[in-house]
Amino acid sequence: MKPVALLAALGAFVALPALAQSQSLPPAPPPPGMNDPGVKAVEPPATKKPAKPASGQAINSKAPVLPAMQDSGPRDARGEPPPQVTVRKQGEETIQEYRRSGMLYMVIVTPKTGIPQTYMVDANGNYHAQSGPQEPVKPVMYKVMEWGKSKPAEAESAGDGK
Repeated sequence: MKPVALLAALGAFVALPALAQSQSLPPAPPPPGMNDPGVKAVEPPATKKPAKPASGQAINSKAPVLPAMQDSGPRDARGEPPPQVTVRKQGEETIQEYRRSGMLYMVIVTPKTGIPQTYMVDANGNYHAQSGPQEPVKPVMYKVMEWGKSKPAEAESAGDGK
């Protein structure tokens, strides 16, 4: 008897969400049209235009005269101006030269087909290709888990001579 009651309760529990979803609401009415009765047209909010002074008059003669403000231009995170980039075509290659404070520091050569090549320029004017990592990669390796019985620390240090 208990399994039958448990099965009936489980069936009712599973069927409740399906029964709750079967109720349908009537569709919402469409919004009223612009020319429907009862709809009044509203004018857009008025925008105030600044008063124009008569010729030869200042707007506010008591206001202090401020110097003209000039933007020093965009800056990067270190506060330096962006580099000057010169782009030129040489044959079928496009060459981009990057300069900072007039000093050439990077050249990118993009062939018509192929991979762009980047060259860094040192203080002596020598070009160095940037084709990969400059230093060899030294991965860090840790022993996370070891199967079997581990050796005591003294036995590991003595066994290193093999």
